[in-house]
Amino acid sequence: MHNKTLADIIAGLNRGDFSSVEITRHFLDRIHQLDGQYNSFITVTAEAALASAAAADQQRANGSVPLFCGVPMAHKDIFCTNGVRTSCGSKMLDNFVPPYDATVVENFANAGAVILGKTNMDEFAMGSSNETSYYGPVKNPWDTNCVPGGSSGGSAAAIAARLTPAATATDTGGSIRQPAALCGITGLKPTYGRVSRWGMIAFASSLDQGGPMARTAEDCALMLNVMASFDGKDSTSIDRPVPDYSNYLNQPLSGLKIGIPKEYFGEGLNPGTEQAVRDALVEYEKLGATLVEISLPHSNLAVPAYYVIAPAEASANLSRFDGVRYGYRCENPKDLRDLYMRTRGEGFGEEVKRRILVGAYCLSAGYYDAYYRKAQQARRLIKQDFVDAFQQVDVIMGPTSPSPAFGFGAKGNDPVAMYLEDIYTIATNLAGLPGMSVPCGLVNNKPVGLQIIGDYFDEALMLNVAHQFQQATDWHQRAPEGLA
Repeated sequence: MHNKTLADIIAGLNRGDFSSVEITRHFLDRIHQLDGQYNSFITVTAEAALASAAAADQQRANGSVPLFCGVPMAHKDIFCTNGVRTSCGSKMLDNFVPPYDATVVENFANAGAVILGKTNMDEFAMGSSNETSYYGPVKNPWDTNCVPGGSSGGSAAAIAARLTPAATATDTGGSIRQPAALCGITGLKPTYGRVSRWGMIAFASSLDQGGPMARTAEDCALMLNVMASFDGKDSTSIDRPVPDYSNYLNQPLSGLKIGIPKEYFGEGLNPGTEQAVRDALVEYEKLGATLVEISLPHSNLAVPAYYVIAPAEASANLSRFDGVRYGYRCENPKDLRDLYMRTRGEGFGEEVKRRILVGAYCLSAGYYDAYYRKAQQARRLIKQDFVDAFQQVDVIMGPTSPSPAFGFGAKGNDPVAMYLEDIYTIATNLAGLPGMSVPCGLVNNKPVGLQIIGDYFDEALMLNVAHQFQQATDWHQRAPEGLA
C-alpha cells in the first residue's frame, strides 16, 4: 500500500478497498521499521494518528466526508501543532509544545487528514542539506551516504522512502524544490501570500512560504486545494479566490511557450544534470510546447542579495528566543545579560548563529544602506527580469539544483559552496513567484529535478505542465533500490 499516491489512497478509501486505520497502521509500521535508516521524523504521533483514523472510518460510515478524510500525511516540524512538540529542528525549541495549530495544520485537520508526525528539518529552516538539525542529519533514501537537501529534507526523504504519501514543507530560498529534486519527488512553492504563514515559525518573513510535497503533481494539486486560503490572521495573506487546481491538470500543452534562461545553463551546472533537463525539454516539445531562449540578466545578484535579506530578517525574527517566555533556558544564569547570552549561545546551532550575526551586521548603523538597502534594490531588478520574461513566455524551466545529492560533510566547511546549492531557486523567492520541481532523470542513480517557474498565482498552469510531463514519463514512479 505504501506505493500508492495520495490520489490512489483517496480513491481506495472512497471505494472501501481499505480503511483509514489499515493504511495509517501500514505507514506507522514502516516508519517504525525503516526510519532508523533515514532519521526523517522528529516526532511520530502514532496513538493520535490511529485515533484520528478510527474516527475517520466512523465518519465515512456515517455519510459524506471531506476530501482528505482518513488520509495519512505528515507536517514539517516548523508548523505549530496543538499539543504536539514543534521544535523547528532546534535545541532552542526542543521542549516547545504549542497551544494552537498553524492555519495550514488546521486546514488539513478540517479536511480530515490523519497526521503521522512531524518531519526533520534544518534548524530554523537554515540549510540546504538537512545537516544543521539538532536531531541529527536526514539521510537520502537513494543513497544514505548523501544528503536529502534542505531545509525540508525530512519531508522529502519520508516521501521518497514511502514512509508517508505526502507532507507539508516550507520554502525560503529553495527549501521545498531543492530537496524534492535530490530525493526524486514533486514539490511546489506557491506564490508568496497564497498559503498562510500564521503558526509557521518564521525564518525570513518576506521570503517564507509553505507548500506541498508528494510523489506527483496531481497529489500536490490536491494538497494545495487544502493549503491555499486567505487568512485574516496573516497580514501577508492574499485575499484571492482559490481555484480547484485538479481541474486544470489535463489541459493540452499545444501552444505553450517555455522560457529557457541562458544564465541557468552555464558554469557550475553538473553535465549529467544538464543533459537530464535538456532531455525533459525535448519531451515538452513532443507535447506541443515551444522553447524560447530568454535572459534573466540579474540572476548573478540573487545569491548575494538573498544572503543579506534573509539573515537580516532572521536576526529580527529569532530575537524572540531569549529564554524568558518559552523554549530552552540556560541553567543558573547570574543575571539577565548572562541569561540571554548563554541561552542563545547554547540553544542555537552554528549555522543559525552565523546568519544572526550576518543579519545583525547588515542592519547595524552605518551598514544598513551599504548592504540591506542595496540588496533590496537588487531584489527589485531580479523581480523585473521575471516580469519582462513573462511578457514573452508562459512558464520558465531549468535545473532545480546544480548537481545531484552530495555526500555528508562535502560542503560543511564552506558555507558559500553550500549557499550556491540554491543558485537556481532563490530568485523566485526574492520575486515572490511560484515554482516547483519534478523528477526528470537520474545521474549515477541519483535523482535530478526539473524546475518549473510560473507567473504570479499561476500554480494551476504549473501543475498542469508538470502533470502532462508525468503522464508522458515515469521518473516520478522511480523508487530508491529496495523500496519499489
